[in-house]
Amino acid sequence: MENIKVGIWGFGAMGSGMAEMLLKKKGVEIVAVCDRNENRVGKDMYEVLGIERNERKEVIIKSDPNEVFTEKCADVVLLATDSFTKGAFEKIKFIVERKMNVISTAEEMAYPQAQEPELAKEIDRLAKENGVSVLGTGINPGFVLDLLILALTGTCETVEHIKAARINDLSPFGKAVMEEQGVGITLEQFNRGVENGTIAGHVGFPESIKMITDGIGWNLEKVEQTREAIVSNIYRESKYAKVEAGNVAGCRQCGYGYVDGQVKIEMEHPQQILPHLEGIETGDYIWIKGNPDISLQIKPEIPGGIGTIAMCVNSIPHVINAKPGLRTMLDIPVPRAIMGDMRDLIEC
Repeated sequence: MENIKVGIWGFGAMGSGMAEMLLKKKGVEIVAVCDRNENRVGKDMYEVLGIERNERKEVIIKSDPNEVFTEKCADVVLLATDSFTKGAFEKIKFIVERKMNVISTAEEMAYPQAQEPELAKEIDRLAKENGVSVLGTGINPGFVLDLLILALTGTCETVEHIKAARINDLSPFGKAVMEEQGVGITLEQFNRGVENGTIAGHVGFPESIKMITDGIGWNLEKVEQTREAIVSNIYRESKYAKVEAGNVAGCRQCGYGYVDGQVKIEMEHPQQILPHLEGIETGDYIWIKGNPDISLQIKPEIPGGIGTIAMCVNSIPHVINAKPGLRTMLDIPVPRAIMGDMRDLIEC
């Protein structure tokens, strides 16, 4: 059996990280990379990564997707360019019409039915028409505040209330995420951005909450969210951001899911760069009230960067095996680390 062929669209922090992980795996090869950053375009992928190519084929990074992605040139394309379904839609359409499966890191794509039901239907139609599947996943949404919670409810007779929190370090993520969170700007700019919608904060609470309620059979009535700045008392500098003392280091966001007129799901997600510099410990926490009650804590947090990269890479065989159409984490086997040959997981 030939190697599984993978294309990557977007070669920033997440896309390049996926490439590095794939190069350590058996039975898979990267055949195409698309990126618009002029510092990467025209260069060999291995040169950009600082990895010896050895006997492997050269992979030149190109900016024009028409040159990069020809029909069926890859079994799956990892799309790491957007956070929103609207932003990712045309790229997904482009890929599936060339009859390739898609795994997207766009947070809203983890459960696009939540906020973009019409686009979700169209993606599903296009994927089925072309005999491929489309999945959105990542560390969150995609795992910590939705799939992991749902897995825990599998041990419950009844569920009355769900509360969860993810206190994490934003540092591994790239420029786009820093801008969405308002990292590095003034408090005044942050508050203005929340008002006019340019500060998105965490993208994914409606998707996670809707995935949970659909998963356990609750009728979700509405989702409410709040956002507030996390202001740094000291200077902080990470690979993708610089924060002066008094400016914004991240965003504390809360989400509330209403069922039968009551808040049945509560989520808290304070995330910032380098939280340890001010004594903040990271962690993932889940509390389920039901029969039985469940309390789970993971300290420190599951790291967001490698977590997102691994969720995408480890989902590759399951997406290839999936029935054509738009898929979510409810539809595929739970991803697990692939320490053997990835081809062994493909259903012939």
